[in-house]
Amino acid sequence: MDLESLTNTSGEWLRANGPESDIVISCRVRLARNLAQFPFPNKASDSVLDEIETCLHDTISKSTIGKPLSYFKVNDLDELDRQFLVERQLISREHSQGLGSRSVSVSEEENISLMVNEEDHLRIQVLHSGFALKDCWNEIDQLDDAIEEHVTYAFSEKFGYLTSCPTNVGTGIRVSVMLHLPALVITKEIQKVFQALQKINLAVRGLYGEGSQAMGDFYQISNQSTLGESEEKIINNIEEVVPRIIEYERRARVALLEENKQNLHDQISRAYGILQNAQTISSEETMHLLSSVRMGINLGLIDDLKIPTVNELFIHTQPAHLQKIQKEKLDTGERNTSRAAYLRKRLNNGTDHSQN
Repeated sequence: MDLESLTNTSGEWLRANGPESDIVISCRVRLARNLAQFPFPNKASDSVLDEIETCLHDTISKSTIGKPLSYFKVNDLDELDRQFLVERQLISREHSQGLGSRSVSVSEEENISLMVNEEDHLRIQVLHSGFALKDCWNEIDQLDDAIEEHVTYAFSEKFGYLTSCPTNVGTGIRVSVMLHLPALVITKEIQKVFQALQKINLAVRGLYGEGSQAMGDFYQISNQSTLGESEEKIINNIEEVVPRIIEYERRARVALLEENKQNLHDQISRAYGILQNAQTISSEETMHLLSSVRMGINLGLIDDLKIPTVNELFIHTQPAHLQKIQKEKLDTGERNTSRAAYLRKRLNNGTDHSQN
């Protein structure tokens, strides 16, 4: 795998082949781990970060992970390539902007990502399409065990796994589900969802996690703390809550159809038409319009486009992806023009590019 080849593909998590994938784009489980013999990354010198990176790269290479992994030295990549990996959800923004020796190992399907020297020495991430948290957990648990056969993690009998940020101490687990909730946004019911989630200590974030804004009506729901709760309890809590949100969104979509199908169909058709014909378009407007089109496909109001294609367009129209596709750096105006041309090509040539 190389970065150039990724511009023509999409990760497994975008292919809409998982449970409840009309509303749940993907689910993710991430584990934070540190090596016992080294200081946390924010306290480590450049030479120690080099040593940690070498140690973990060697460990990952010889661990019985079961899947071939591609390796990238993040600190050797230019800004565009680092942003490209962020847009594909393979590294975090913090990892892309960090200092010192850091790397990432990625599976061919892009559902496994192992970040070295992010906020912690190791961040293991598993992504799956749809609402498949148990599959994510089973896979990441095996990965964690395979790596731990070769290294000693920083662990306390009293507190559990030790991490740079106190909110990750304990299990070190972050469980998140990315939902597409356009009907709840249109009906202005989304704030009720936010308030209910806050009361049960679940966080709501945007497309790119902590600190990011919601775009295209995408929302990530995740646990906020890990101390004092088992991995199974945290996962079960998310698994109990998400189906209620899914049902809430589905009811809102049905209500929109029943109350004024003609207006809804018109709104969705206009969104599709703009995407097919625009000469210049921003990333924000693209996300908003694709959100309407995605809902329209799921409601049977658009029949010549597939969900995996729309999911892919959400990612491939992002700034770094456009520049990688064009093989040149573009300013904002040039990106808007290039984005419109790319959308016209993908949506008007009669070919569905999805890999489903």
